[in-house]
Amino acid sequence: MRDGFPGQRLRVLPGQVVAAAVRSGLTSRLLVTDAGYFPRARHHGRRRAHGASGTIMIFCVAGQGWCEAQQGRLRVAAGQVLLIPAGVGHTYGSDDADPWTIWWLHLKGPDATAAVEELCGSPAQPRVLGVHDPFRLSAEMERVVELLETDETTPTLVRAAGTAWSVLAQVSADALAGDPQRGEPVRQAQELLRENLAAPVSVRGLARTAGLSPSHFAALFRAATGGGVVEYSKRLRMARACELLITTATPVGDVGRTVGYADPQYFARQFRSVHGCSPSDFRRRHREVEATGA
Repeated sequence: MRDGFPGQRLRVLPGQVVAAAVRSGLTSRLLVTDAGYFPRARHHGRRRAHGASGTIMIFCVAGQGWCEAQQGRLRVAAGQVLLIPAGVGHTYGSDDADPWTIWWLHLKGPDATAAVEELCGSPAQPRVLGVHDPFRLSAEMERVVELLETDETTPTLVRAAGTAWSVLAQVSADALAGDPQRGEPVRQAQELLRENLAAPVSVRGLARTAGLSPSHFAALFRAATGGGVVEYSKRLRMARACELLITTATPVGDVGRTVGYADPQYFARQFRSVHGCSPSDFRRRHREVEATGA
């Protein structure tokens, strides 16, 4: 189990820098202590009987790898993230026949701990997660490495922490959205709803477009978004209505018709259910705020 791969990049913060960074400022919430890139890392691996002091995130961009922990052996394929919580004993390595290419980070701080608890459960164990946009994730993890390659000053560490938070947010959002392939019908439906705000909402029609039964489609949509199709559409419509009320002088009834509500009173009731006030009151309050410069 060795390092040293052609084209590798590796940065590890000195202990005294880590000790200072975790005591105050934004880096006390989230700090990248180690980061790197290992291309075609044949025979690469680590064994930590008592785990690492921070969270380990490994993004496999090509090839394959594996991780063994208390719950068994996990396979890690291209386009997947291996997340290993702090303090959890583990062994991981690159596949001998198809060695992985990886970007990796070691993270400390309560924000990293909270993300791991959300993603890995309790008691936390290593988990493999699918990624919906691998190119974006690769770019952001490369940015973290580039920052640590620059220097070890506090501004640079804060920038690296901000980018690492974006990485955690992307992985967390993808986990909530579910498997990328299973989520594709939902993504297509969301696009249709956004592009056709004024059109009647039909779960059956969206399911037919996705080639699924209405019940299966509805279950996938709820799992990916946390709510039903009708509620999701209402939120999209109300967001557009707010934009029109703020940026135009279009009469309220016409705003409602633009976002799919032919009945002004029904539009007002739907708007109030989301924003707690009528469309007219919303517009008036916004103009009052603009007038006072608050």
